[in-house]
Amino acid sequence: MFLRGNLAAHGIGDTADPQATDFFLWFEEDELRGVVGLTRSGFLMCQMPGQGDAAFAAVAKALEGHRIVGLTGAADQAERFLAALGLDPHLRVNHVEPLYRLELSSLATAPLICRPAEQWEIPMLTEWFAEYETDTGLAPLDPEELRTGAIARAERAAGHPDCRLLMEKGRPVAMAALNARAGDHVQVGGVFTPRDYRNRGYGRQATQALLLHARSQGARVAFLFANNPAAARAYEAIGFRQIGEYRVALTNAPVALEVS
Repeated sequence: MFLRGNLAAHGIGDTADPQATDFFLWFEEDELRGVVGLTRSGFLMCQMPGQGDAAFAAVAKALEGHRIVGLTGAADQAERFLAALGLDPHLRVNHVEPLYRLELSSLATAPLICRPAEQWEIPMLTEWFAEYETDTGLAPLDPEELRTGAIARAERAAGHPDCRLLMEKGRPVAMAALNARAGDHVQVGGVFTPRDYRNRGYGRQATQALLLHARSQGARVAFLFANNPAAARAYEAIGFRQIGEYRVALTNAPVALEVS
């Protein structure tokens, strides 16, 4: 979804957006067999099913000299790509998470109140995003970098229709967001409940409300990957079913690729 979502959002071309993506294509006998994307911020995304080591090595060589901060993709493909790139010694995160899918037509309607965040809530969102990064194990090692990144995410989220807050008695108690769109497919990311409100089902309800809104806007299928068993149980309660495994790898610092 990240590959398709970035292509849909930014197209192909030279833009400054951190999610704008260069695409590297792998052909065999004039047939497209693999796609790798590299965002302006340095994230790699791979989709090379069924390819051997030679394909991963060739794409790795094509990326030589580029600055890399992380890699995502199907767990087995991403593992082989990390080896081809020589990134394993540079990683601070290397998670494998279950990948889930849901046909939104099966999503049960519920009387939930969920709205976009507003500009005046940026300080709260900053704290939420910083806590989210820490809880998921994705936080950078530098506290100042964590804070700066959380502020940037909060500023992007405020007023954006794809980041929504679950309301309970007039106060926000959880959030859920979409991190990719491609046609009538969406991907969920950034589901978070503050510690004082946990174990009440708010994260599940926020996700359900977000997807009901997405369905009302024409979305048909949703994907997500679960960071922990509790999150997985919540998503399964909504109706998500596991279809595979997804790997998220982050480097300790930006790495300029040198492929032997």
